[in-house]
Amino acid sequence: MNKKNRPLYLGLMAGLTLMGLGISYESLWCDPRSEVAVESDPQALHRLSRDGVTVEFEAKPLGSDGVLTEGAFANVLFKVTDQNSGQPLSGVSPGAWLDPALSGDAAKDRSKSCKARVALFLKSSIGARPLLDLNSYFLLVLNKDASLTVIDPNVSVGGVTSTLARIELPGVPMDWVASNDDKQVFVSMPERGEVALIDTSTFQRVTNINAGKQPLRVALQPDQRLLWVGNNASDPAHSGVTVIDVPSRKTQKFFATGSGHHEIAFSADSRYAFVSNRDSGTLSVIDASEMRLVKTLKVGPHPLSVAYSALSQAVYVADGREGSISVIDARSHELRHKIQGQQGLGPMRFSSDGRFGIVLNTLESQALVIDASTDQLIHSLPVAAEPYQLTFTKAYAYVRGLASPKVTMINLSSLGEGHQPIVQGFEAGPAAPRQAGDLPLAQGLTVARDDNSVFVVNPVDNTTYFYAEGMNAPMSGYANRGHNARAALVIDRSLREVSPGVYSSTIKLPAAGTFDVAFLLNQPQIIHCFSTEVAASPTAKHRQTPQVEFMLDPKMVLEGSTYTARFRIVEGNGSPRNGIKDLNVRYFLAPSSQPRDSRVHEVGDGVYEAQLELAQAGAWYVHVQAPSLGTAFAEKNYTSLRVLPATAQQASDLGSRSVR
Repeated sequence: MNKKNRPLYLGLMAGLTLMGLGISYESLWCDPRSEVAVESDPQALHRLSRDGVTVEFEAKPLGSDGVLTEGAFANVLFKVTDQNSGQPLSGVSPGAWLDPALSGDAAKDRSKSCKARVALFLKSSIGARPLLDLNSYFLLVLNKDASLTVIDPNVSVGGVTSTLARIELPGVPMDWVASNDDKQVFVSMPERGEVALIDTSTFQRVTNINAGKQPLRVALQPDQRLLWVGNNASDPAHSGVTVIDVPSRKTQKFFATGSGHHEIAFSADSRYAFVSNRDSGTLSVIDASEMRLVKTLKVGPHPLSVAYSALSQAVYVADGREGSISVIDARSHELRHKIQGQQGLGPMRFSSDGRFGIVLNTLESQALVIDASTDQLIHSLPVAAEPYQLTFTKAYAYVRGLASPKVTMINLSSLGEGHQPIVQGFEAGPAAPRQAGDLPLAQGLTVARDDNSVFVVNPVDNTTYFYAEGMNAPMSGYANRGHNARAALVIDRSLREVSPGVYSSTIKLPAAGTFDVAFLLNQPQIIHCFSTEVAASPTAKHRQTPQVEFMLDPKMVLEGSTYTARFRIVEGNGSPRNGIKDLNVRYFLAPSSQPRDSRVHEVGDGVYEAQLELAQAGAWYVHVQAPSLGTAFAEKNYTSLRVLPATAQQASDLGSRSVR
């Protein structure tokens, strides 16, 4: 993450979290120094009843051994019911976080300590972040080679982005689609004639499904029952669409619809699939319930895109050579109207309400706006050079240019007959995407889970940029180390209501030990920390390489102090690692200001120390690195210190002595 942009990012994310949970930070905050010692209730570790609500917590390992183990995946579940009737409480939108268990005096009053902890998590701009945020999401990046990268956008220290996983594929990916619940992602691999199925609970490829010759475009119909795959085979007998049954993961049928590239759209009820055939100049209408080709319509010499509007209950087909948009009635399958534009029309999509359709003209660098309520062309807007990708949030349409790093934003509320549209834009990286070459069908634009921000991949500098609406420029960037990024997809892993009153999320257990799982409910306001144990794994990757054991005592000091940071480096088997000559400690004030370096001195028995000058109150990150131990060592070995504001007298007392 770009250091100078990180404060903005953290501040906005804190605000979004607070708004999403309906919680005021001030209503939760209490100074951790005011905690008092009260015995905790050992019976309340997994079940809590309070204020008319019962909350039951469970962490279920996904592995076959039934043990929560570091590095493995687990489902975290909260069952929320009415305390008196036992009826499930639906739609309450809880929040949750996982962090190492409190110890010492802080652990004696779990209730007050937990409240303070949640307040710090919500106030993330001060740098106090949990080990895992269960209200979070991941970024799935499609690479130029045969792989995908999983990035956790919420974990970044000093510009080092956390790569959660790599997913190897048997072939180079071209397009992908995620299920509505984000639990499955289907990836087309043309050279293999297959679609890879990715399980996002574990971020692993679970199977490959036969998908015909040259499978490129993939699309899930609205009811998620069938996956449709466009086959761009040169032989007309194998050019069309392959239909795959999602529950059984089996190929159900192939339709030879016509030659050329195929785009796919569906009616809102999933009854009909509409398939364009570029070289044949036709649109195929397929009855998905009866698995039969209903009709083939001539729509122009070179149809390049197809989109459906629920508002007009019509299918729109854009023809690039003729410059026309054919409007097909989705029920009668007859031509209703033809909208004339200019040659060069291509990608087309509709806003979520079906009102406005936007068609990109790559040759003219324009976006045409169609009002589905009248089937009329109402605007022709200048956009980024050679527009080729398009997506929508609730408030904006985003247009990506092939020949420019610029992304154009079209304000949807400003559209309409007789209105003056508001068009803005921002730069997403230093260079135009076309300079990268070898671009897939998958989009380099993806909407964030809050529906008011986007991620934009720049394949030239191999970075995915995060842009939040209302800002003048992207707020952060995520580099894709070791691979070349081509597209991105947001996988929402926040707590979801999987059944009435049951809220669940899948997490990767980061380490062994005892952990607190903080739970937050807004109405009524309930804050509680449950507890869970995670077993060590002898095969965990971090146990095979040297690790840092921080020996920071205390972890809360006053500003103006000189602090001696001690740490031990041990091998994977636990034995001390001595004689490391290139160790360095880099520390900075969170989010990422005032970076400083300190020389490290070896004490003995694997213990090293460095002097830190903590001149300002706040959270300070302490980062241990050594070139000889590699980048993996540097990315994982960091901790934080809390530096509290000091009175004038305290600063004077502490300024001349070290704190250990």
